[in-house]
Amino acid sequence: MKARGGRLALAGALGVASLALAAVPAYAKGEVDITAPHAAHVGKTFTVTAHGDDDAVRYLRICLQQRSGGHAWRQVACGAVVASGTEARAAAHVKDAGRGPVDFRAVLYGLTGPRDHHPVRHRASDPVTVHVR
Repeated sequence: MKARGGRLALAGALGVASLALAAVPAYAKGEVDITAPHAAHVGKTFTVTAHGDDDAVRYLRICLQQRSGGHAWRQVACGAVVASGTEARAAAHVKDAGRGPVDFRAVLYGLTGPRDHHPVRHRASDPVTVHVR
């Protein structure tokens, strides 16, 4: 009789533990990375690249944005729309005519379909600075 009661208690404890684990929310995994040179020469072309993925959306698109002189961010390049699970990529070939720091960031957009005209900003990278000399 004691063995049967112990088994029932163990089964009950395992059931409660499994319910507790099922109640914990799942977190989406994703990342956005950007690569740019630390310095560039005035009038010379340099390349800025970005890649990212996020499993919380069905379709992705990554875009590169630039700002300088404290102005607002402006989009310089976007990659193709890809399905989730495929890494989104973008590259921009930039030729800056002015001296000074230029900031770049990558922004990952989530879309509901491959032709969605209303993308939602999902993640952004930290800005990287290119010093144009």
